[in-house]
Amino acid sequence: MKQRTLAREVSIQGSALHTGDAVTLTLKPAPVGCGYVFRRIDLAGAPEIKPRVDQITDLVRATTIQVGHAKIHTVEHVLSALHGCGLDNVIVEMNASEPPILDGSAKPYVDLIMRGEPVEQDADREYFTLDAAVSVTKGHSSIIALPCDELKISCTSADDRGIHTQHLSLTIDPDTYMTQVAAARTFTIYEDIEELLKLGKIKGGSLDCAVVIRGDKIISKEGLRFKDEFVRHKILDIIGDITLLGAPLKAHIVATRPGHAINAELTKVLAAKLEERKKGPKKKPRPTMVLPHETELDIRRILDTLPHRYPFIMVDRVVEFIGDDALVAIKNVSINEPFFQGHFPGNPVMPGVLQLEAMAQAAGVLMLRRGSAEGKTTLFMSADKVKFRKPVRPGDQLIINAKLTKTRGAKLAAAEVTCTVDGQVVSSGELMFAIVDSSEIE
Repeated sequence: MKQRTLAREVSIQGSALHTGDAVTLTLKPAPVGCGYVFRRIDLAGAPEIKPRVDQITDLVRATTIQVGHAKIHTVEHVLSALHGCGLDNVIVEMNASEPPILDGSAKPYVDLIMRGEPVEQDADREYFTLDAAVSVTKGHSSIIALPCDELKISCTSADDRGIHTQHLSLTIDPDTYMTQVAAARTFTIYEDIEELLKLGKIKGGSLDCAVVIRGDKIISKEGLRFKDEFVRHKILDIIGDITLLGAPLKAHIVATRPGHAINAELTKVLAAKLEERKKGPKKKPRPTMVLPHETELDIRRILDTLPHRYPFIMVDRVVEFIGDDALVAIKNVSINEPFFQGHFPGNPVMPGVLQLEAMAQAAGVLMLRRGSAEGKTTLFMSADKVKFRKPVRPGDQLIINAKLTKTRGAKLAAAEVTCTVDGQVVSSGELMFAIVDSSEIE
């Protein structure tokens, strides 16, 4: 399915529900990949907000988002209409902090969108398809998202007294949204109105823009548009709130007594999953020990195993493990080695002590192949019968043969190590090591 925007800009005017301000809202076409953008043209610099769940600052009877000093109250009806009508890229310009409430439903916004004439764009829509169930619970409310190849919402709406319990399940597409969801109006319990006024809410509220429930009676200037209008409006709000995910969702949402707070919690969980997917699958960390099945090690695995780093890693590759007690490794000697600058100018020779270090590192790798060495490292304790027979120069390849000769439990070991260049022995020695927990030397 292709991304969609509007063919032309369209505007609507009205009063905001909570602030009571007069506001003009304009929907404008936007390019591919833009998404939804709110633009506060009443503020200096006309700051823009791309609505996302991590921008939420208030969830009391509405969803409010904020970036810096720019704030947008009650975004859910506009977002619900945009998403429900299948639009992907739209700029929403406002000259106040809250969209007009109009009749309390999303239908006036749907009518506005139809006047703007949705058009396809030259790019495919990218969905977030849920691959595993997620759930959120808060008090008596719960909401679950299940894998599904479309957006489906099954919702149960109820009050504390159980008088107005309603249930509805709908597959959400533009036709269903426009005919079955958009016209459902916001509603409130009569007893909650005073508290909302104390909180500074619903300054622009009236019976023209909401359904009020008082006991078992419905108070509004217009009768119910659906006999189950309350649950339909809950579905409308869910669609608006999950739009803060930032990508069209394919999932089956099962909600019991939902509200903006729990809708936002679900959207946060989904957003975290979406972010993980963008980063790609987590790479398994390479083991910090030599595994029994490994017959050789490249430099990456050597760095996993040994604590040494540049300029003191003296083994480039383990070519072969011979049984459990021996290995062959190599150290390529390059003129780029930092020690050649001073050892010696005009006559570069690899220091014998660094050849000894290469022997020790090779033997250390061999020792970490024995038993359980996860989280272990080796400490070089002593060297005996060390001999240096020929100079090692840039361009030489040091072949290191190490063989364990003694072990004392899992903590001490001795090894005989010989280094050759072109088949000739250049250095050798007998070394002793201790194996310790890595944490002991950190």
